[in-house]
Amino acid sequence: MPDPIQFACPHCLAMNRVPQTRLGDKPNCGKCKQGLFAGEPITLTARNFDAIVSRSELPVVVDFWASWCGPCKAMAPVFAQTAAQMEPGIRFAKLETDAEQSLAGRFNIRSIPTLVVFRQGRELARQAGAVQGSQLRQWLTPHLLKTA
Repeated sequence: MPDPIQFACPHCLAMNRVPQTRLGDKPNCGKCKQGLFAGEPITLTARNFDAIVSRSELPVVVDFWASWCGPCKAMAPVFAQTAAQMEPGIRFAKLETDAEQSLAGRFNIRSIPTLVVFRQGRELARQAGAVQGSQLRQWLTPHLLKTA
């Protein structure tokens, strides 16, 4: 049996350890008792970024976007739909670059939308520009954790 992986609750940011093979069993947070996965992207801020992205052993794909960006708006439903399909093998999160300029600068985001896959705060892959759902799933597949 694979070792448990550690990742933050999206609600209270408490760290949870869950056996990798049990991720698909709809686990709840040990502290706040809320579901650890909702099948939708988490909104990232300076307050929760390190817990959700930097300390997580669960891969996290972050959509760096802006409210005024047409391609970002067009890609938002594709990103949300893909989250519903691919969680819990990978966590989905969104970071609005205008609201969190220091985080966007920290990761050298120069164009939006930009997707970045992280694991334990380390960048694994980057994709600039809007993509279709099938392209997004194909791009993310190598980073998925086995959940069963």
